[in-house]
Amino acid sequence: MLARKELERARLEKLDKKRKREEDEAEQTRAREEKKRRLAEESKRYREEEAEEEERARRKRLGLPELEKKKDGENGTALNEGEQDLSEEDLLTRLQELNEPRFLFGETHVQRLRRYRKLTEKAIAPKLTTGPIPTTLELVPEKDMKVPETVPKDPEAHKFLLRQLASYFDMLLSEWQSALARRSKEVKESSTGKVAFNSFLAARDNLKPLFKKLESDNFPSVLLAPVLEIVHLAQTKRYVSANDAYLRVSIGKAAWPIGVTMVGIHERSAREKLHETEKTGNQAHILSDEVTRKMLQGIKRCLSFAQTRWPPEDIAQLMG
Repeated sequence: MLARKELERARLEKLDKKRKREEDEAEQTRAREEKKRRLAEESKRYREEEAEEEERARRKRLGLPELEKKKDGENGTALNEGEQDLSEEDLLTRLQELNEPRFLFGETHVQRLRRYRKLTEKAIAPKLTTGPIPTTLELVPEKDMKVPETVPKDPEAHKFLLRQLASYFDMLLSEWQSALARRSKEVKESSTGKVAFNSFLAARDNLKPLFKKLESDNFPSVLLAPVLEIVHLAQTKRYVSANDAYLRVSIGKAAWPIGVTMVGIHERSAREKLHETEKTGNQAHILSDEVTRKMLQGIKRCLSFAQTRWPPEDIAQLMG
């Protein structure tokens, strides 16, 4: 029994000595790395000062303007105003947790800190989706894409609606892209095949402003409601009704002053009537905005594809 206790005590003492030895070795390694860092910084600073002196002498010899002195924050040796510092030990630990090298040759503490800041900024940056139009919006699954008939007033429901719209058009464009990719080589290279592909490209490009408005939550209410109506009708496979909604928002209730907008004395009164109608909310035509006009054309192209991908049960709801 006594011998067993002696063996246990000897084992513990041996482990304790091993732990202390490892701690001493780690401390020595840390000291060596710190010394290397300081030497590298001093060497780099010396080389920079030497190069700067040579440049000053060259400029003086050639009669060129004197070289401006660097500010402390420019060479990575001092923090700029407002920059928060981290202890060297904490900084090295965080870099290691990111699976990044703790030291780079000739790197100062400030440069290492800024490297860490850039890495963390990239990590928390919003990720883009991989669809035809990459977006920072979180897309919803297809079962949750069914939009309501009217724009919700609740802020959270409104945000979810924007995600639903982005998800629907992302799904539609993805299906369209896949359908084009499945065609044979002969069809792709034919004139009709090229026209179909160009139609997809035009729709995708025209819908990019739509995604930007959805991302920034900067969708004009005068436009959001009719777009919602078009999508709702398309989701219920009522494509003729969706096309009618598209025509209403494109043409509007007031007549388009064709033939007089750019002719002599009629030009001013016609334009005044046009913009007066827009200001009162009874939009004469939304086509006065080129970006919006193209965006609506993109939606119209999507309707044409949607009725072939998800045909209606009622043939009367097929657009001509």
